[in-house]
Amino acid sequence: MSNTTGAASQVPAGALSVLLVDDHPLVIEGLKALLNDAPDIRVVATAGGGADALLRLQENPAIRVAIVDLNMPGMTGVELMRAIRTAHPAVCTMALSVFHDHSSVTDVLEAGGSGYVLKNTTKPELTDAIRQVASGRTYFSAEVGAALLQNLHRNGANHHDAREDKPVELTAREMEILQLIAREYPNALIAEKLFISERTVETHRKNILTKTNSKSVVGLIQYALKYKLINNS
Repeated sequence: MSNTTGAASQVPAGALSVLLVDDHPLVIEGLKALLNDAPDIRVVATAGGGADALLRLQENPAIRVAIVDLNMPGMTGVELMRAIRTAHPAVCTMALSVFHDHSSVTDVLEAGGSGYVLKNTTKPELTDAIRQVASGRTYFSAEVGAALLQNLHRNGANHHDAREDKPVELTAREMEILQLIAREYPNALIAEKLFISERTVETHRKNILTKTNSKSVVGLIQYALKYKLINNS
């Protein structure tokens, strides 16, 4: 199943154009119904799989947010999110799934996903998530955030470092860079946005990872979520 809804030409100025990707037509229709009355959000295209989704993005360059089912035949949702990040870096991706295990959540983060909501989401949560992600922030359903934190607590159970009680102190510049890292900005784009050199960005990135004792971007985002250093709601 794949189609452009025909609403693209009727999208009000300033409205967020959204692509829905799911291999179940009933899920697509349910999501469209949830979003139908949102004045600032328009579903302009739908797709039943990864290849179709990439075509829809080529046809609709105004799409801001792609909501992607993780469990699809052929190209998985995570693989599609990676492909979107490469081919359409301006498009924000958000996972939609019935699962919220730690492995699935970290896969989405590593693929460049900006959000993760469950299929039992409500209309207020879904519309808020789209707005948050489109504005460059991250959004995770409460259950998803809890799964990340639970894994953090489990991994840290044998560590009694005093730093676990409160977040490390980051400079104002490091906080700026942390927000952009959470939005999957590459070093070059961070440098351009903040008017500093890529080498300076890389130095800050290494310092942030060292200060937070994070081994990767996924670990850093988990740390930032734990201490509410980035917006996840």
